Formats: sequence, C-alpha cells, structure tokens
Amino acid sequence: MTAPDLNMLITLDALLAEGSVVGAARRLRLSPSAMSRALARLRAATGDPLLVRAGRGLVPTPRALDLRDRVRLLVQEAEAALRPAENLDLGRLTRTFTLRTSDGFVESYGAALLTRVAGEAPGVRIRFLSKPDKDAGPLRDGSVDLETGVVVQDSGPELRVQALFHDRFIGVVRPGHPLCKGGITAARFAAGRHVLVSRRGDDRGLVDEALERLGLRRSVVATVGGFAAALALVRGTDLIVSVPERHTAGLRSGLHSFALPFPAPEVTVSLLWHPRLDADPAHRWLRGCVREICASPAGFPEAI
Repeated sequence: MTAPDLNMLITLDALLAEGSVVGAARRLRLSPSAMSRALARLRAATGDPLLVRAGRGLVPTPRALDLRDRVRLLVQEAEAALRPAENLDLGRLTRTFTLRTSDGFVESYGAALLTRVAGEAPGVRIRFLSKPDKDAGPLRDGSVDLETGVVVQDSGPELRVQALFHDRFIGVVRPGHPLCKGGITAARFAAGRHVLVSRRGDDRGLVDEALERLGLRRSVVATVGGFAAALALVRGTDLIVSVPERHTAGLRSGLHSFALPFPAPEVTVSLLWHPRLDADPAHRWLRGCVREICASPAGFPEAI
C-alpha cells in the first residue's frame, strides 16, 4: 500500500477553509494552476469532488464538510508537534489570546487579569468574546484559546477542563424593594415577580427546581439571555432575579443582594481549552494567570 502524501492535508485544509482555488493558492503561496492540480489529486485520493461549482463560486460537498474539522485539527496538531520548544520570555512575548466568557466574567475578573498580564507580558493582548452558547467548535478550530463556563455533557469530550471556582445563586432586587425589609421566607420569595436568565429562552431554571421541591412555584414574567440584562431590568422595576454570586459581583453594584431562603443551587465555573495547547508555554502561563485571579480573595464579592 502506498503511503499517503501528508502534504495533501495542508492543501485540503486551505481549500476547505477558503472555499476557493485562488484563495487557497494565495494562502499557501502557490499559483492557481498548481492549486488546481492539487485539487485534482485530492479528488482522486478521496474519490469525491470535494468542491463543486455553484454559480461563480465553489461549494463543499457533504464529504468535504465532514472532513473539514478533522483535517483542521490534524494540521494544527502537526504544526504544534513540529514547532521548536522555546523558553518562554514573557517580556518579549507578542501574542493575542482570545477568551470566550459568560456574561459577568469580564466585569468581575477582567480588570485584574489585564493588570496581571500587562505587568508580566506587556506585549500580550487579550480579546474577550461573549459566549452565546456552549458550542465547542471555536475551541476546536483555534478561533478561541480559552473559555470559561459551566461544563455540560456535550461540551466536547476531548476538551481539557479545570475548575476555577464554585458559585452559589443569590437573590437580587433594587434598593427599596419590599424584600429589603423583614425576613425572607421561601413563600415570600416565590410570591414575587421574577426575571429568568436563560440563553436558550427556557421558562424554568435551577431556582424553579429548588422551589418545586418545597411545593412552591414562582411567577417568571421576563426571560433574558444574560445577567447584565437581567440586573438592568431589576434596577428599574420590582422584579427579582437569581444570579450566581461571584460571577456577577461586578454587575450588582448598587443593588440589594440576599441569600436565598432555601438550599441555594450551586454551579462550578471551569476553564476549558483544546488539548493541542496543553504544552504551549504561553498558553500554560495564561491559564495560570486566570486560575490565580479567580482564586484570589480580592476577587471575592463581599459576604451578603
């Protein structure tokens, strides 16, 4: 059996990423005719046309779509394996890291992280992205370097996960709200009007499950996709919101927070990354920075 030409993986990766013979040729610094010949060899090797004409452009076949992520991962792992090992010089490091975080993380920990990074590696830039979903694709394709969030079963079995901190849910209302005075019972809490935070638009959450165990139900009158939006609604209404305590410390300024009058749901916020970056010295350093910032007592909100 003839050994496969592994250089074809790099060519295929460029073609599938660009969706264009000309674009792939430019990316690999080849002539368009040379890239056309390479595409012909790939078609022969895979037994599939891979890219077919649609109008003036090319579109991938189902086989090409199936191969795209796998080929991208193989190429990235090969590049990492062949990259020379270097001693990390933070003072001379020039690099941009992309962190995808949930609502509230930047407000609570972003300033401390940027201060730490600037002090140790002034040439490093941090790009924070919002996290609209739990899709592991950005970590797999390399467009995101690190991610924070609550791990679910379909987060991606190959991803590396390390717990950052445990968080409990608390109640938040505006100053002067009726719940600011007197004892708060589970029944009194449930009798209020609530706003629910759900990226997927669900009408129930962990707090509803806790109340249900007590034989209680609450009235959810609004659902929003993030903590910042929920707390903005609370500031101007008599609504009640239940949010993770630590994760929203920077968002709750000026509002009244209180412990829930029943066993509070808890979550674990974790750091996630792709295993190809395990041994990368700069990435390992950044992971350490995030862990230490999140573990620092200075990052804890005041007790309620």
